Amino acid sequence: MKRRSTALLSLAALLGAALTALPAAPAGAADEVEQVRNGGFDGTADPWWTSNVTAGLTDGRLCADVPGGTAERWDAAVGQNDLTLVKGTSYRFSFTASGAPEGQVVRAIVGLADAPYDTWYELTPALGESGTTYSATFTAPVDSARAQVAFQVGGAADPWRFCLDDVSLLGGVPPEVYEPDTGPRVRVNQVAYLPDGPKNATLVTDATTRLPWRLRDAAGRTVAHGWTVPRGLDVSSGQHVHSIDFGAHRARGTGLTLVADGETSRPFDIGTAAYERLRLDAAKYYYTQRSGTPIRDDLRPGYGRAAGHVGVAPNQGDTAVPCQPGVCDYTLDVSGGWYDAGDHGKYVVNGGITTWELLSTYERSLYARTGRPSRFGDGTLALPESGNGVPDLLDEARWELDFLLRMQVPAGQPLAGMAHHKVHDEQWTGLPLLPDADPQKRELHPPTTTATLNLAATAAQAARLYRPYDKAFAARALSAARTAWAAALAHPHRYADPADGTGGGAYADDDATDEFYWAAAELYLTTGEQRFADHVLASPAHTADIFVPNGFDWSRTAAAGRLDLALVPSKLPGRDAVRRSVVRGADTYLATLAAQPYGMPYAPAGNLYDWGSAHQVLNNAVVIATAHDLTGAARYRDGAVQSIDHILGRNALNISYVTGYGEVAAHNQHSRWYAHQLDPALPAPPAGTLAGGPNSSIQDPYAQSLLQGCVGQFCYIDDIQSWSTNETAINWNAALVRLASFVADQG
Repeated sequence: MKRRSTALLSLAALLGAALTALPAAPAGAADEVEQVRNGGFDGTADPWWTSNVTAGLTDGRLCADVPGGTAERWDAAVGQNDLTLVKGTSYRFSFTASGAPEGQVVRAIVGLADAPYDTWYELTPALGESGTTYSATFTAPVDSARAQVAFQVGGAADPWRFCLDDVSLLGGVPPEVYEPDTGPRVRVNQVAYLPDGPKNATLVTDATTRLPWRLRDAAGRTVAHGWTVPRGLDVSSGQHVHSIDFGAHRARGTGLTLVADGETSRPFDIGTAAYERLRLDAAKYYYTQRSGTPIRDDLRPGYGRAAGHVGVAPNQGDTAVPCQPGVCDYTLDVSGGWYDAGDHGKYVVNGGITTWELLSTYERSLYARTGRPSRFGDGTLALPESGNGVPDLLDEARWELDFLLRMQVPAGQPLAGMAHHKVHDEQWTGLPLLPDADPQKRELHPPTTTATLNLAATAAQAARLYRPYDKAFAARALSAARTAWAAALAHPHRYADPADGTGGGAYADDDATDEFYWAAAELYLTTGEQRFADHVLASPAHTADIFVPNGFDWSRTAAAGRLDLALVPSKLPGRDAVRRSVVRGADTYLATLAAQPYGMPYAPAGNLYDWGSAHQVLNNAVVIATAHDLTGAARYRDGAVQSIDHILGRNALNISYVTGYGEVAAHNQHSRWYAHQLDPALPAPPAGTLAGGPNSSIQDPYAQSLLQGCVGQFCYIDDIQSWSTNETAINWNAALVRLASFVADQG
């Protein structure tokens, strides 16, 4: 299942704009030399339109005085309609533009001129005063005779002057060949290897026989050496590769490099400190995702911002949110919680699996042989709640749990006890856009069975974990979980509409069998009641092979129940069989890891990487780690530890998918407020933020323009515009928290 079913970047605000439409010449066929008419502004502005700017010709250019104080990019614009695109045809979109004062950002798009104003391609340069030519090639995803080019120039605090010339949309050009800079051919974990853990690397080479390798310390001295193992063609990348195993070297060090076939790897450490930092940074990510509260700059320097969605103009807030038309006749206070991803939506099904994984990270520390609860103790995450005597990880999860409880339909209303599926804006917003500046109307979407069971599962889990710290909250959570369970049984087939993807992701799932199993498991582990044990034992998910190649996620939640049943003590009949099933799943993932020259427990069918593949690698590794917790066997420890190498640089692109970790790391994840790439005044994503990773479906226009025909691991680009390969998301970071914590505990 895909997280989203529609483009994130729309022109919805243009719907009500007073455009000055000028007569349009007939559009030509896609294979004509030029689609734009009068792109050089030769003595006239025909057939260009303007919106909320004062424009005219100056020295053969179209120049516009842009007012300050507008909220959105599209609140001021220049454009041309009635262009023709042919699906599958390549176009070169180019223009020359300047801005005064310099540094102003323009959003230049090719998209649909009518509702829903889909964007098919965009460029977002920061302009200089002298004028620069910008050019890029993309492939049209649709046939359309109602295309437009538009230059959105709103959203600036102060007035500025925008000038435009030589606009072109040239059809039939050869597609642009994108060749990412993958650096040295020796691919390593760019962060750290554990001293007594596995140490593996991948060498890209056409050599068919073994090659010598050398491990060098920071001074360039050889401290270990050996021979590579040829692996042949790696289908996940299309590369010919060798494997390197230097696990016998256990001495700690910093700035080490691996040399083979005339190439020197990026530097790395051998030590444990990096993972102690990573587990905390990955968990600290959630504070800056919080909705409904100001983010304190003293706690997160550089990330302080005003509270979002609290009803301060232009923000409409989340304290009294109505339903979509026809869904209900009440409003709910659904403030708080975490923004789900790079947008301003909040979703119960994704919030549920995220909260479970964070709570389970803490619960694992209570029961696993290497667990250390103090590592997420009070004061470890620098939160506003630090110092209250509650472990900080529980404090952070509580922020989302309170929101999930608010999404429950009140008593006395139709579908009482169920949970609304999501809350988000009526229309998609552009980026960058701080949460407190979001002007869109907020709406509750219909209750669903899957959302209701997410609430039941996480609230039941919370009841047992918070009981030592807040008995009243634990009791309220358990009561809400029981109510949600009963409501789901009464309404077992109410599913999200797959087409409900305007303004937020659809999160559609038409099978709640796994959610029923998960919720029953959590309710049983908390209460010990026979009725919940009976449901667990009768569920087809209890004995199914649920450890599939793509792993668990928001739409595949049976593993959440199975893992907790295996790890949390209980008197469930057949619990030993449950534990054995987890070990068998781990064996499957270990076999996958061994067969993959890049050493990850992830090999999707057809080599088609799914949305958020980076976190799927991590979640598969969580299953392996749990097998170690259950058995103590070293092969599971080593397999889980090795799996994080792929995330931290040992991959085909030679990039760490975690911001701030590794010499070359993702740092332009798609987000409306971590948007430094578009607005230098805004920060990049904080350290410890996981990128989605390769996605073979490349749904966004930017990725489509560069990654057509990409093979597996190469279906990724670190750009803020690539929301299908490079978004950030709360459930993805939860997987990083869980595995980074396990790896740190092994040190």
